[in-house]
Amino acid sequence: MIAKRDYKFWFCTGSQDLYGDVCLSHVAEHSKIIVAKLNESGILPYEVIWKPTLITSELIRKTFNEANNDDNCAGVITWMHTFSPSKSWIMGLKEYRKPLLHLHTQFNEEIPYETMDMDFMNENQAAHGDREYAHIVSRMGIERKVVVGHWSDSDVVEKIASWMRTAIGIVESSHIRVMRVADNMRNVAVTEGDKVEAQIKFGWEIDAYPVNEIAEAVAAVSVSDTNALVDEYYEKYDICLEGRDPEEFKRHVAVQAQIELGFERFLEEKNYQAIVTHFGDLGSLKQLPGLAIQRLMEKGYGFGAEGDWKVAAMVRLMKIMTEGIKDAKGTSMLEDYTYNLVKGKEGIIQAHMLEICPSIASGPIQIKCQPLSMGNREDPARLVFQSKEGKGVATSLIDLGDRFRLIIQDVNCKKVEKPLPKLPTAINFWTPEPDFYVGTECWLLAGGAHHTAFSYDLTSEQMGDWAQAMGIEAVFIDKNTNVKDFRKDLMLGSVYYGRR
Repeated sequence: MIAKRDYKFWFCTGSQDLYGDVCLSHVAEHSKIIVAKLNESGILPYEVIWKPTLITSELIRKTFNEANNDDNCAGVITWMHTFSPSKSWIMGLKEYRKPLLHLHTQFNEEIPYETMDMDFMNENQAAHGDREYAHIVSRMGIERKVVVGHWSDSDVVEKIASWMRTAIGIVESSHIRVMRVADNMRNVAVTEGDKVEAQIKFGWEIDAYPVNEIAEAVAAVSVSDTNALVDEYYEKYDICLEGRDPEEFKRHVAVQAQIELGFERFLEEKNYQAIVTHFGDLGSLKQLPGLAIQRLMEKGYGFGAEGDWKVAAMVRLMKIMTEGIKDAKGTSMLEDYTYNLVKGKEGIIQAHMLEICPSIASGPIQIKCQPLSMGNREDPARLVFQSKEGKGVATSLIDLGDRFRLIIQDVNCKKVEKPLPKLPTAINFWTPEPDFYVGTECWLLAGGAHHTAFSYDLTSEQMGDWAQAMGIEAVFIDKNTNVKDFRKDLMLGSVYYGRR
């Protein structure tokens, strides 16, 4: 489960004492009003906390280090109300380790044409105060988000809200621990990667466990606990027997219930938030985990199939970033499976053998038990559904040997044209932007994987900001993409990020 921390964001206003105490009192008053209105907007996912005006190097340094040491502080929003000499910010910025947003605004929205005098100009000089501050941040090579506009503008507030979720992803990334049950699928390249470098870059801990160690936790689950969860399944989902004996069907479902409980208890005991499995290494497990994994993903755990720990970590990360979004449409691991190449109807069936998160489901969710050729185990129970319509973002984090690259693609999800009565898997069906042909070609040119971490509730900007903060290459495939310029982007990325 996602345990939501009571994160806050600090609002730090820069100024100096050249214009006297009256001016400073106005600066503090205006900053408090901005903070109050931001919190009252109902748009921000997290609370903003006002901090006393920063006017000296000592206070700036002290405040930024307090932010570092406060576990509930997820980032700092800075704004220069008046001119603030930027050398005063050097040590604070140098020692600061959390996400940073530069809000380029001013208290007044309109120039007071009839009354403006020099005192007003001196007091309300963010136009050049923020430029002085931005210069030193750029010179020091510090990553930050810049938002420009009046603080009361809903578009500005929405941008701050969006960045907050990225900031949470940056902070929480270092708390992601992935449990690898067995190893990667043999001879597959794209699911491999440098786990040491991943921990250096992203903070992820990726550990392997023998499959029978977690299988023992499954076997230890009591019959009563298993039956109670089966009852929950039968209340929540539609049962699709498809001619199978009801009691035999229920026994198959019970295996998944036992796996769900055993896996979750093992993950909690060992403090892991994501898990990977492999159909080729199931040990004493009776079925490939299907329904069980789907339910764990819905609870907030990350998952990657066939040992794909990068996808598992990204799914967990994206679930954290989307936590608490009102009317969220869902986040899941997906896999490119089959094309529809009929002109004007092009698209890609996204599915997997079993493990698609029901958070993305539209309409009824069925439980089915069908044979599965992979794994050489009994027929696994799984949740079957179609996904929601709408825009989403698909991401693929790949290891290029000398660096990581995050491929970010905007996609349009839609219903399949006809039912798929013989397909016993959950599916999504989408067309990549700008169209199937360009979008797919660019994905292939970038080296994108067949597994993706997908969300309806995040944007390419948010994922790109996360990649930027992590110091890795990000490439975007969207409505404005063309192959010629995309190739240039890849070449420039290889020069800038290669061998760093």
